[in-house]
Amino acid sequence: MTQPQGYLALVLHAHLPFVRHPEHEAFLEEDWLFEAITECYLPLLEVFAGWERDGVPWKLAMSVTPTLAAMLQDELLQQRYVRHIEGLIALVEKELGRTTAQPEFHRLARMYHQRFVRARQLFVDEYRMDLVAGFRAFQDTGKLEILASAATHGYLPLMHPNRAAVRAQVQIGIDAYRRAFGRNPAGFWLPECGYAPPDDELLAAGGICWFVAETHALLHARPRPWASVYAPIRCPSSGVAVFGRDPESSKQVWSAAEGYPGDWDYREFYRDIGYDLDYEYVRPWLKGGVRSHTGIKYYRITGPTEAKQPYDPDRAREKAALHAGNFMFSREKQVEYWRGRMDRPPIVVAPYDAELFGHWWFEGPQWLDFLVRKIAYDQRTIALTTPSEYLERFPAAQAAQPSMSSWGHLGYSEVWLNGANDWIYRHLHAAAERMIALADAHRNPGPLLRRALNQAARELLLAQSSDWAFIMTTGTTVDYAIRRTKAHLARFNRLFEQIQTGNVDVQWLEAVERKDNLFPWLDYRVYASGEDHGLLAAAGAPGSMPAALR
Repeated sequence: MTQPQGYLALVLHAHLPFVRHPEHEAFLEEDWLFEAITECYLPLLEVFAGWERDGVPWKLAMSVTPTLAAMLQDELLQQRYVRHIEGLIALVEKELGRTTAQPEFHRLARMYHQRFVRARQLFVDEYRMDLVAGFRAFQDTGKLEILASAATHGYLPLMHPNRAAVRAQVQIGIDAYRRAFGRNPAGFWLPECGYAPPDDELLAAGGICWFVAETHALLHARPRPWASVYAPIRCPSSGVAVFGRDPESSKQVWSAAEGYPGDWDYREFYRDIGYDLDYEYVRPWLKGGVRSHTGIKYYRITGPTEAKQPYDPDRAREKAALHAGNFMFSREKQVEYWRGRMDRPPIVVAPYDAELFGHWWFEGPQWLDFLVRKIAYDQRTIALTTPSEYLERFPAAQAAQPSMSSWGHLGYSEVWLNGANDWIYRHLHAAAERMIALADAHRNPGPLLRRALNQAARELLLAQSSDWAFIMTTGTTVDYAIRRTKAHLARFNRLFEQIQTGNVDVQWLEAVERKDNLFPWLDYRVYASGEDHGLLAAAGAPGSMPAALR
């Protein structure tokens, strides 16, 4: 390929909160992971494999957060996923019989049967139930760049009263990445794109070279970037590069009114047989007897009407190809415009939640497949890249201080701090202060006390997950989010009291360790005040990444 006029960096953010309930035989919220495996992660891996098989040149960046990686590698959840997908196969086999006289639905039942059988085959036989290893293998080809992220997706700007808590989220996240992917990360996904200075200094101490920020983090930077969001800037105090989210490519995919996923020919997410069919018919597949999504959906969006039409996969596939071509055309025109105004080829950074592709937007993986193939063969204006690769080619960047920012409504933390969730923060800050005090007071504890201290750190981390505040705002599974926040804080405070008195309840501690088993290697001393424990060590030896990225 001749030298492109500019570059496109697709960045997928794969994340789910840590949901694991061994105390229950089946738990509804564990389906979040199982649905994402079936509808998003396995389809994405198949798309990647197809590009490799066909020799398609491709580049993609993707985060796999520490909590998601931990769940994907958890033996209990792996076994439960197999049970889940086998249950869906049994359900869709029942549907094959029920829809025999309804050809428009019978065709779809056959489609789902093929998908579910294929999902089980991929998960069990091809990936040996370890999807982290699957993503790691594509990273090892040099085509996929996997980003690190904060330990439990804590929203960092609202942790600033406790800098050690921010440092712990960053350091533990980097350590988790190295354990999962066997290398040092160059990029870091800030949860919810939440940035506030001087968080970049903590990233730099951990060897991080770049992160993605919301558009206005760059547009409101000081001094104002000369290339808008189409070239990275570097934070003056740390040298970490910041890539800005492109608003145009974001609107084309994310916008509820204008985005591709809302096309009337695409599958309707909210019409699922778990709600549509007779309760007694679907009850054996409903956890706790509660109506929920099964993943078997027979209708297309159709329009702003309750009278939905049957889904047509061929028609939807044609639309995915059309939309991929439109997206590519739009990026070509963007690049042509900016190339004439810059001293280097511009980069369009397009970050999206990975779970959009296949779960919320059923045709998303098809769209991505079409897009990458079209970019490879149907044009010569743009090329795919990753942020690290772009920095290797063009290491010089304007020094500018990005502004505090987040993605989400209004762009300044409103989703994570409002009347629905503001009550959590005084408790989180108090727990963080207590954790710092514990780490400072207990430098060399005995084995039992060390276990209690490590578990206290886990409970704090789990309480800090940004997902709970997000759910409280969106009003989905609010009771669960509140219960999780309160439960982790209660366990933390009970551990704090036991550690303070030196009277640890061993039996209760063992039960909590079995339940909340995240990061078994965790060392609570990461919370000790005034020290950047292990951050520089986590960065690896000099020369472990290209000189332009160090």
